[in-house]
Amino acid sequence: MMRPAEIFHFSPWQRARRWAAQVRAILRLDLWFPQIPLALAVAGLGAVSVLHALPTLESLIPQLSVITPSSTLTELPAFTQLGAIPSLVVGVVLLIMAFGLVLRSRLSWALTLIISAVSLALLLRHQQQLSIAMLIFNGLILLALLAFRRHFSRSSVAAGTLFASLSIILLISYAVFGAYVLGAGFAPKIDNLGTALYFAVVTMSTVGYGDIVPKSPEARYFVISIIILGITVFATSISAVVVPLINGRMQRLLLGEKKSDWSDHYVLVGDNLFAQNTYRALRHRHLKVLVVAPAQPERQWVHEDDLFVGDPTDPAVLRRAGAMRALGVLALRNDDSENAFIVLTAKEMNIPGKTVALVGNQRHLQRLRQTGVDLIIAPEVLGGQLLVQSLLGEELAGDAMLDTIFSSGATA
Repeated sequence: MMRPAEIFHFSPWQRARRWAAQVRAILRLDLWFPQIPLALAVAGLGAVSVLHALPTLESLIPQLSVITPSSTLTELPAFTQLGAIPSLVVGVVLLIMAFGLVLRSRLSWALTLIISAVSLALLLRHQQQLSIAMLIFNGLILLALLAFRRHFSRSSVAAGTLFASLSIILLISYAVFGAYVLGAGFAPKIDNLGTALYFAVVTMSTVGYGDIVPKSPEARYFVISIIILGITVFATSISAVVVPLINGRMQRLLLGEKKSDWSDHYVLVGDNLFAQNTYRALRHRHLKVLVVAPAQPERQWVHEDDLFVGDPTDPAVLRRAGAMRALGVLALRNDDSENAFIVLTAKEMNIPGKTVALVGNQRHLQRLRQTGVDLIIAPEVLGGQLLVQSLLGEELAGDAMLDTIFSSGATA
């Protein structure tokens, strides 16, 4: 007796992808990998950077508490110890960016990549004080960020807000500290933190009342830096929060919910009982299924995250449904001609996965085979033949039944 597995041939690569998809579903990797391990690793790297800077910072804080405004940085008694501050800032930023990685934010991924590179440079500079293991650990984080870059593609409003808040806090801290340290280079002199905060906000907002003017070269360069950073940071912070909201809203209005991260799944087209049972059977075997329907089903039988509304005969819709990365396209609609058209569309797109078509009329079998479909399934034709054979007392041949319900277009 011929088995269906002998009709529907899978290549070793397709079998491996299907097995990997099942393992990923059983372990629920899509919910926590790779973002959770990477976030923990980045948080660990940030904590190490902070701990490495704390001893130097402890000796620096008493000197900072007695700093008086000067006109140049070289006049500061603690100038040589300020090198610990970059390491501290890098560590704090990495700890914060770890939360953004959990949300799979593209912005957090990009910032983490940059800051990790900076951290690696700082570690190399102080290599004599650190073990080789930390250098290797940082290098592995950089490689992992590059390897899993496709998993961080979300425009998260939460991550954008986090980035905006962090950027503004760091900028204000830099502006206030710099204005106070270089206070002697301004006219009138900035001799307290309140005046430094006032000058920093007025300068960053480009208001410039002119009541405090930089006189020394260091003070002027410092003012130039906070003007440029102020314009850049504020503009970037607003775009990081507002632009994703606008883009997401316009995408939902014009294109519907775009499924761009689907892979190693089955694209199922249909809204009948056969399609519903197929969907449940695939999900029961821990396989991913994306149901494509021209309209919202009247009865919600498919999970909301597994539904894509669009014309299944449109190549653009199939492409947005991830058909080019799917294990198979299942055309299971009630209309044989629609199923044939879906298969033709998939073949024209050169979809590497298998194609399956449901047929209800035996007269359409031969025409459907001409589309090049990999597998034709005809349960209603089989039911009619079984009924007639039972009524007439004929012997039920297993091979004939399988040939009726499973018809391979490739071997026909």
